[in-house]
Amino acid sequence: MATIALHPALDNGITPGTAGFAGGTLTCHCTKDPVSVRIDSNVAHNHACGCSKCWKPKGAAVAVVGVVPRDKVTITANGDKLKVIDATAAIQRHACSVCGVHLIGRIENTAHPFYGLDFVHVELSKEKGWAAPEFAAFVSSAIEAGGLRPDQMDAARARFKELKMEPYDCLSPVLMDAIATHVAKAKGVLKA
Repeated sequence: MATIALHPALDNGITPGTAGFAGGTLTCHCTKDPVSVRIDSNVAHNHACGCSKCWKPKGAAVAVVGVVPRDKVTITANGDKLKVIDATAAIQRHACSVCGVHLIGRIENTAHPFYGLDFVHVELSKEKGWAAPEFAAFVSSAIEAGGLRPDQMDAARARFKELKMEPYDCLSPVLMDAIATHVAKAKGVLKA
């Protein structure tokens, strides 16, 4: 079975993160007046995502996205170029209106389990040391997003496993548990 191309940050193997890495700057693809976003922490839950909403670089079958605390994100240049792609989506993706690159995915709903976290693409940073991708989420969704064909799915899952990234058709168990815990607390089923 030939190796399947998934994403430039994965295709040649995964680079491990650096302990104590403190963040860096994300920059859109514009050659003139690019949008810059400073991230003052490392990412958590960095993962490949096959969903149809996440930004993917040209030719990538999946996105690679992690989360950071919202208070660690600062737009440092040309923020006026950022536009929300879909204001009705749970994750409001702020993309450059010129080049289309997503810089921040923000949750505005205070009742959402991931409120307070921003989704970012560390491949947009020149700094090295970001936490490595840990798992693959919404793998089947890569079909509906147009990144993979149904006959490529076995090869894609095999490649994720070869990279030590467990493939899921939802989020990782840790994140699914976090969502269920949040919902149970909100319903009063689970006491804080």
